[in-house]
Amino acid sequence: MNKFRTDLHEHLDAVWDGASIAVGGFGSSGRPDALINALSDLDKKDLHLYVNNVGDDFMGIGRLVMEGRVRRLTGSFPVLPEFYDEYFAGRVELELIPQGTLAERMRAGGAGIAAFFTPSGAETMLSDGTFPASYSGGTPGELLPAKEERVFDGRAHVLEYGIKADFGLVKAQQADPKGNLRFHLSARNFNPLAAMSGRTTFVEVERLVDTGSLDPDDIHLPGVFVDHVVMTAAPIPADLPRRAASLQKG
Repeated sequence: MNKFRTDLHEHLDAVWDGASIAVGGFGSSGRPDALINALSDLDKKDLHLYVNNVGDDFMGIGRLVMEGRVRRLTGSFPVLPEFYDEYFAGRVELELIPQGTLAERMRAGGAGIAAFFTPSGAETMLSDGTFPASYSGGTPGELLPAKEERVFDGRAHVLEYGIKADFGLVKAQQADPKGNLRFHLSARNFNPLAAMSGRTTFVEVERLVDTGSLDPDDIHLPGVFVDHVVMTAAPIPADLPRRAASLQKG
C-alpha cells in the first residue's frame, strides 16, 4: 500500500474542528511544523492537543495557540510566555502532566492498554483535584479531577489513562511509501509515541526512500501506525506580532 501523498492540505483537511491531536517533537527537534501550520491554513479550530511542549516561538503549536485554535492542551512544558496569557485569560485549558507520564500515556494508547498506575504526580496538586485546568475572570475555574490512588510496595501511585487521539502529527527523517519510519536523534523521543497514539496519523518526512531500502533493524516505527506520508515543506512563517513589549524591543 502506497501511503505517499502529494497534496498535504487535501488529506489533512480530514481533521475536523474539535478533534484531539497527538503531536510529536522534542523541543524544536522533530517538530512537524509543516503539518501544524497547515491546520491554520485550513482554519481548523477548537483543537485538543497532546504535546510535550508548546515551543518558544510562534511556529507550530505556538501559532495555533496565538490564533485561538487550541481549546485544551495536555502537555508537560508549555514554556511560551504568551501561552500563559491565553491560559490565565480563560481562552485555553491546560492539563499539566509529568513528561514520562505523557510519553507512557501515548504509548499505552497506541498499544491498546487502557490504563496504568504510576508514582509520578502522586500526592501533588496534579493528582489531588486542586490544579486549575482553566481560569475565568482571572480566578481558577474548572479543576483537574482527582485521580484514583493506590499504594504499591509502600508508595502511592495514581491511575493514568492511555491516550487515543483522533489524529497524530509526526515528523520523520526518512520514510518509505509503506510508512516505515526512521527518526533522527532526539526527534525519536515523542514522534513514535504520537504516531502510535493517533487513530489516523500523518507524517511529514525529509527524505522519501524506496520500499525495501530501510533495513528492518533500522526502522524505528513500522508503517502499520502510519496512514499518510508527505514530503516536508518549508515552515510557513507565522506573521504574528509579539504582544510583550520587551520581546518586541529585542
